Amino acid sequence: MKTKYLIPLAAVATAALLPSVGVAQEAGVEAAAHTSYILTTLLFLVGGFLVFWMAAGFAMLEAGLVRSKNVTMQLTKNISLFAIAAIMYWFVGFGIMYPADWLIEGWLGPFFAITTLEPVGLDPADAALDYASAGSDFFFQLMFCATTASIVSGTLAERIKLWPFLTFVVVLTGFIYPIEASWQWGGGWLSEAGFSDFAGSTLVHAAGGFAALAGAIVLGPRLGKYGKDGKINPMPGSNLALATLGTFILWLGWFGFNGGSQLAMGTVGDVADVSRIFANTNMAAAAGALAALILTQVVYGKTDLTMVLNGALAGLVSITAEPLTPELWQALIIGAIGGVIVVFTVPMLDRMKIDDVVGAIPVHLIAGLWGTFIVPWTNDGAGFLTQIMGMAAIGSFVFVSSLIVFYVLKATIGLRASEEDEINGLDVSELGMEAYPEFAKG
Repeated sequence: MKTKYLIPLAAVATAALLPSVGVAQEAGVEAAAHTSYILTTLLFLVGGFLVFWMAAGFAMLEAGLVRSKNVTMQLTKNISLFAIAAIMYWFVGFGIMYPADWLIEGWLGPFFAITTLEPVGLDPADAALDYASAGSDFFFQLMFCATTASIVSGTLAERIKLWPFLTFVVVLTGFIYPIEASWQWGGGWLSEAGFSDFAGSTLVHAAGGFAALAGAIVLGPRLGKYGKDGKINPMPGSNLALATLGTFILWLGWFGFNGGSQLAMGTVGDVADVSRIFANTNMAAAAGALAALILTQVVYGKTDLTMVLNGALAGLVSITAEPLTPELWQALIIGAIGGVIVVFTVPMLDRMKIDDVVGAIPVHLIAGLWGTFIVPWTNDGAGFLTQIMGMAAIGSFVFVSSLIVFYVLKATIGLRASEEDEINGLDVSELGMEAYPEFAKG
């Protein structure tokens, strides 16, 4: 065939193929979007149920670190606070935290913007797919809200009454936490200012610690904890095996806490980042535990298991503000300093006569602030002054609002168990059941 006939034929063939190439490209883009949507939704769901498992970790840790006469109360509080958080975050919290329209721009989202889900059997042709399903996003974020309340439970153990505590949880999970979290994660003023807190060292952990500190101040210490001569009387927990199990459960759940906060798994880069977050999270926990292990031996002449457990948790809290950008050696240092913080802060609180039964204030508040402050060391998108401003804003808001709520509860329905009930244990006096009845009667 002559060349003069080949050129027109090629042109005709190309023109015929171009629409199909365009259709194939569009189909490829659509398939990639669907894959990204599916994988990110899966990340939220898997991360969410790992963080849910942390609720069991808190319950076991607290059950092991309180005295046997208060174990049932701690277990009751932990399952109840999660149930309250689930409902309050749906009813009011999620809408405040992620506002479609602000009541006060950058500061306060709308009340009672109740969360809705996609229809059953969602057809992608019928909806513009967002980055993940609404159900998975809500489910994942709810777990962080519940974690904040769990932190408060352990600090106030053995002397706070059940219903006043649960009333506080209603306010914390429905209003206090969502408001301060919206300032950063909801696109509020802290986000605009450049504050950085990847997974919540301050937004979740220090916030829970500030609420716990307010409650501890209003409640006062347990009977007999501090003598008139300044002596500090140890009150050992009932079951260190449970406390250790709780720590391992929390350690496991933290991979969902930090890894899920990548908020995307639709690309090779996202998946690589999630794996990097896992590795840094694990390194910080190990370093925190080892730092507490060695330091208690050096300072006290004997290793203290409870310090080692809290050292691991402090390492986890410390890396939570920025688990992505550090190298492994930097994650080791950040976590190790968290472990050191615990060893020195626990006795400091006792000297101040602030009775924190499980050590939640050193672990979540102090280590949380440390982790948030050090973010600019590895993330050049953050600044130290901005980090301090964010920590101060969140801390002051949560502490003052919690203090007000606790004082109102104290003045109205009462906050603290009676002296007789505290001596007998809250299991019997408040609940009428014991965690270890055969030992009590033996």
